[in-house]
Amino acid sequence: MALNRMAAALSDATVVYEADNDPEFVRLAAPSTLKTVEMLLSQSPRHPRLLLTACSGFTEYSYGFLHVESVLRANDAAVASELRGRASRMYQRARGYCLAGLQLRHPTVTLAALSTDPAAALRPVTADEVPWLYWTAASWGADIALAANPLTRIAEVASVRALLRRAKELNDAWDGGAIYEAMIAFDGLPPLLGGSPAAARADFEKAIELSKGKSVFAYVAMALVTPDPVEKRKLLDQALAIDAASITSHRLTNLIAQRYARALTGPAR
Repeated sequence: MALNRMAAALSDATVVYEADNDPEFVRLAAPSTLKTVEMLLSQSPRHPRLLLTACSGFTEYSYGFLHVESVLRANDAAVASELRGRASRMYQRARGYCLAGLQLRHPTVTLAALSTDPAAALRPVTADEVPWLYWTAASWGADIALAANPLTRIAEVASVRALLRRAKELNDAWDGGAIYEAMIAFDGLPPLLGGSPAAARADFEKAIELSKGKSVFAYVAMALVTPDPVEKRKLLDQALAIDAASITSHRLTNLIAQRYARALTGPAR
């Protein structure tokens, strides 16, 4: 009973962090929360709520305070490299918790199964498990993006894409278009790698529709796969024009995405 109450409180903490308007404050506070989650998991490694909190929490922390920071510190190669390495390790930790949670419900959803026939492996997954699909894909895909040579891990893209497609089939409107935001990066790959500019644009438009135009991340994701520098700058300017501080849901994520957008527009911004 005590563990369940603590798990609920820690899960609620991540929601509180998302509504915060001070990224630096969350940067300092989040590690202790995540370590507490891991301490509780050491006592109850099959606790689903703790696993989902670890899965999402480590992904968000890595993105917000390591991955994006590596872009902001790009002029210092050593620091940027260290941040990318830490971000990658955090994403891998997150994916481990994600997969452990999925396997509690569906023991056949293993890394091997997802690598050989992901569509078949994910067929038993249901609509209430969409958060597991999304966070597994988010952590896995981000780790691939940070690889020194992403082409060496291109075979894994099919697994990540399958996770997102299954999530979309079950509940495409989940979390205000988050699934479409994640799909932009994969549909924005070159055609030889299964991408399609038209599909990426459709993902972007759907993400904007479902978020009611308030997702900074959607604009940044689209800018990252857009080859036209004029269009890229327009998307980044649109991302920066959103009043992220006034958004109550995903305020922190949007503020961090705007930091990313400023870094991508160059030092003049």
